[in-house]
Amino acid sequence: MTLRFVLHDHRKPQPHFDLRLEQDGVLRSWAIPRGLPDNPTDNRLAIAVPDHAMDHLTYTDADKFIADTGTWEEHDRNVKRLLFTLHGQDQSRRYALIRTDRDWLLHLTKEQPLD
Repeated sequence: MTLRFVLHDHRKPQPHFDLRLEQDGVLRSWAIPRGLPDNPTDNRLAIAVPDHAMDHLTYTDADKFIADTGTWEEHDRNVKRLLFTLHGQDQSRRYALIRTDRDWLLHLTKEQPLD
């Protein structure tokens, strides 16, 4: 089964990104204030937000546009971590969402898929 994702770029109320991963008929969602990390040494805060309906895969408005979209693949999961690859429009990148006491951290893994 192919699972889809969307990365929204929000301009209001504060600029941030929303990562949405398709799972169980909804989009699991995290707000990422500083965007996806581009270096394995640079973790980013990821705040879990309520699930969104599947129509958000293509949703845009005056303050929200689609920064990237594609499919995603889960590699490993437990209660503290989700390891996955985003297959976006321009590249594939492997990330880990890591649960902290209050929120999540988004981490770009050292090992990346070969495109």
